[in-house]
Amino acid sequence: MGKKAPKKRNLADKVRKTKTAAEIKNNPFEVKINRKKFDVLGRKSKHDVGLPGVSRSKAINKRKETLLKEYRQKNRSNKFIDRRLGEYDAKMAPEDKILLRFTIERQRVHEKRDVYNLNEEEELTHYGQSLAEMEKFNDAVGSDDESEEKGLLSAELTASHFGGGGGLLRKKTSGGDQLDEQSSQRTRSRQELIEELIQKSKQEKRERQVQKEEAQELTEKLDQDWKSIQALMVKKTPKAEHEDKPEEKPKPEEYDMMVRELGFEMKAQPSEKMKTPEELAREEKERLQKLEADRLRRMMGDEGGDSVQSHAHVSADDLNDGFLLDKHDKKTLSYQDGKWNIAEESEGDKEEEAESGEEDAGAEEANEEEDEDSEEEEEDTSEDEDGHSDLESEQESENEESEREGEARRPPSLSREELMARQEAAKAELPYTFTAPESYEDLKGLLHGHSPDNQRLILARTQKCNHPSLAAGNKLKLQKLVGFLMEYLGELATRSPPELSAVDKLIPELYALCQMFPEAACKSMQSILGDAAHSMEEVIEVKGLAAFPTLDMLVYLKVTALLFPTSDFRHPVTTPALLYISQALTKCPVRSLQDLTSGLALCCLAVEYVSFSKRFLPELINFLSGTLRLAVQDKASAGCVVVPPFRPSGKHSDLLVLSSAESCRSWSETKLPLVSTQQLELNSDLDRDHYRLNCLSTCLDLVKRCCLLYKDLTSFTHIFQPIRTLLSKHLSRQNLPGPLQELHREILEAISSAPVTHTRLVFDKKKPIPLKLFTPKIVEILDYGKKRGCTREEREKERLKHKYKKEFKGALREIRKDARFLAREKLNEVMNRDEERKRKVKMLLGSLATQEGEWKALKRKKRK
Repeated sequence: MGKKAPKKRNLADKVRKTKTAAEIKNNPFEVKINRKKFDVLGRKSKHDVGLPGVSRSKAINKRKETLLKEYRQKNRSNKFIDRRLGEYDAKMAPEDKILLRFTIERQRVHEKRDVYNLNEEEELTHYGQSLAEMEKFNDAVGSDDESEEKGLLSAELTASHFGGGGGLLRKKTSGGDQLDEQSSQRTRSRQELIEELIQKSKQEKRERQVQKEEAQELTEKLDQDWKSIQALMVKKTPKAEHEDKPEEKPKPEEYDMMVRELGFEMKAQPSEKMKTPEELAREEKERLQKLEADRLRRMMGDEGGDSVQSHAHVSADDLNDGFLLDKHDKKTLSYQDGKWNIAEESEGDKEEEAESGEEDAGAEEANEEEDEDSEEEEEDTSEDEDGHSDLESEQESENEESEREGEARRPPSLSREELMARQEAAKAELPYTFTAPESYEDLKGLLHGHSPDNQRLILARTQKCNHPSLAAGNKLKLQKLVGFLMEYLGELATRSPPELSAVDKLIPELYALCQMFPEAACKSMQSILGDAAHSMEEVIEVKGLAAFPTLDMLVYLKVTALLFPTSDFRHPVTTPALLYISQALTKCPVRSLQDLTSGLALCCLAVEYVSFSKRFLPELINFLSGTLRLAVQDKASAGCVVVPPFRPSGKHSDLLVLSSAESCRSWSETKLPLVSTQQLELNSDLDRDHYRLNCLSTCLDLVKRCCLLYKDLTSFTHIFQPIRTLLSKHLSRQNLPGPLQELHREILEAISSAPVTHTRLVFDKKKPIPLKLFTPKIVEILDYGKKRGCTREEREKERLKHKYKKEFKGALREIRKDARFLAREKLNEVMNRDEERKRKVKMLLGSLATQEGEWKALKRKKRK
């Protein structure tokens, strides 16, 4: 009965579906007729009649079965998956599935249980008995004294613990005895066997003790007999033979030597922990503060205030009960100025020790610890050797020694003159701690009156005491210090005479600040270069020409090359500096030897800027060519074109022409000083000629460096052609000194030996473009929308394109339908949730109203 009901239901469903489909087909409102524009005989149309309602309902049902289920199971992990073997295999019978599952389960259990079994069917036995079924004797029978035959057990003990099989143990006795023993062991209980074993073990112990005593007596007797006859066997040799023949010691084996070497080998020492920059800055500040406190104490005349590094080493056993320790008079070796010297503490060396750190102090402490260890070892050995001496005499001698040592350690009191001298020396010392200057005037007041080395030391200590990691406002203070220091460098260069040595000493500190605050240094240098460029442009607009940069600007340009990278293609500082140099070499006329010196200094800076990037500067080559032309006497015959700021003729066109040829013989090559750009004093014609030769030597050296720099350019020979013409035709080599003649020859060789790497410019050879033909182009007419004359591959390609477009449009249409379906389902869910929430709210409000009414009714009853 239960099986027939589903068949009736399925049959009813089929009848209902058939009836519904027939009604739909017969319903004219459900049928859509696709009309054709014109009928074609013999053409069959598949989609002349459509049922959109039926298709829509089928699609909705399909989406409910697939897309809606996926949407509802989205972000859910509690999905039940049947992973039983053969569950989804329709080819396997139910009996085969059960058999396979049972087999695999048995294998899994077998693998877990018998992991350590040697063989599945074998069972471990001992003398024919199973180890699993044997009786376990846990009582261990041991002897108090070790037997001479170690590792051997008696036959009874082994028989009691390992069963009564014992094939090996029973070979020594006869068969009858074995039967008796087996029968007796079977009748005895376990307790009786254990007591019998204990008695036998005690008896064996007594026998072994007796044998041991007898052997000891025999050994003593043998030793006495050997001593009595030993004197007769020894042959005494005279002392002379002992001295002549030294006793030969056996050579140690290689293994013993290696073992001793490993014992004395240096052990690995633990390395110190790497400290962060913040920790290092904090330690450095604390060290400087201690040194400053020590200096102030010495200024006040405090005798006890000695240098921090001069404190003697205090042992860990010191009780700090008033006894003075020995003064460490062992001199320490140190390395200074390439030589070993013995470090002696003096008042003049305190500042150097403070700057170089506490390395010497650490070495002294290590030496003191080694000395103390050696003294303790000597005292221990002496006490061991003389251990029977009186304690009282030892204590008295120790007290006397301690008194003498205390008197020797007590430092002598300083006289008034020495105290005054120490105070003056402390006042003359440089302070160790400084506050960061808040303005440029504060920086000038801080550095005023100090030597360049002390100025550098002041800036270094200021950076250490005001490190950004020590306080919140230190970063802003040091950023301001960068601008103040750059301004101070410019002021040092403009003084009369300029203090270039101080500038050289302060550049390392400026470099350290620039590495710490690159943005502040960049902004400061940009403002300086920008102001100089604007002032030059204003002068050029008014006068048409401008003067060469002063010495402070040359210093700033040099500092720019030291602080910032010059090899970048574009840099916010070095690029404006290079443009400023190019503008100065182009717009500033050469009217004196000072101007020429400034121009050559700019050329040196330009070569330094482009040494890595090898960027071509036409202003540099133009200025060097014009400088060489200043040394030519006959300007009319020169074959080169003069470019501004140089002039072809005039009173300033012969600045490098020598007044006499004799000055070449007495000339010695020297470098041009930077001070000559600001003030130049030449008292005689000979001095002027020597200075001209120095300028010419610098110019030729720069030309040589440019040749090496630009030798890889394809237009190298054309760029240096004017210089080659000047040197080969107009600037004679014979009229120059020896070093200049060598430079002259090297430059000409470098220019002439450069290979010509380019060819003449010619048009590429191409086929001539044919003239347009007026022949009409014949195209086949499309017949019924089909293209004729195409190849098979092209037709297949067009067919695939058409199919791709059709499928793409169909996929888009289906995606839009899926999106609309999901949107409807989401809207239905939201509406259902809202209705449920409204229903629950109404129910709660109703229950609350009912409670309120009941409460009011109860309240009215109480009032009545």
